[in-house]
Amino acid sequence: MEAHSVKIKSIGHITRDVLQIQTERPPELNFTPGQAIDIAIDKKNWQEEKRPFTFTSLPDDDFLQFTIKTYPSRNGVTNQLLHLKRNDRLLLYDVFGAIEYRKEGYFIAGGAGITPFISIFKYLGSVNAIGNNKLIYANKTNDDIILKYEFEYLLGKNFINILSDEKVEGYAYGYITRDFLEKQIADFGKNIYLCGPPPMMDAVEKILSDLNVDKSLIVKETD
Repeated sequence: MEAHSVKIKSIGHITRDVLQIQTERPPELNFTPGQAIDIAIDKKNWQEEKRPFTFTSLPDDDFLQFTIKTYPSRNGVTNQLLHLKRNDRLLLYDVFGAIEYRKEGYFIAGGAGITPFISIFKYLGSVNAIGNNKLIYANKTNDDIILKYEFEYLLGKNFINILSDEKVEGYAYGYITRDFLEKQIADFGKNIYLCGPPPMMDAVEKILSDLNVDKSLIVKETD
């Protein structure tokens, strides 16, 4: 696919290590909430370094937005993103992704794995279809929670946080376990949307398997 070169309209931190970038939108580029796209930085020595990032804007917005966790200690693409500014350019390649909204259910995310769900929940909010969807979000600390206030507004009591490295009043503490999921999920016959770091994904999928959850109900990115 031929790359689209787009100009950055705004760029800034929303947590200590998460950037939110807004760019121009090519008129022919289409996606569904939950999908991602391969992106490279349109600068010498970085144009071939493509990385997948999830759309966190809505499909009918006239701009594109990406919410990206950065790793400043690594000399990689996300570290380079930290040095970009308004009017710098990105290269957009292929749209892909298997995570899309089916029916009401439970969303389980870890860290930056929340990004496919941002656009989905924004979309559901825009059409008044949040319903009884529940989001279970695992992070290390309270400061790591991405778009905390937006999710609190959209989901209220159905926004459940669990922190592994910090005890905070009103939040669960520790890791996602079978006991924790059995307390949070009332109906294992509903869709379960899953995205997070590989060790978390493996652990949660093992729990769901032990609970005899139908694999066809698990919505995740395919290998």
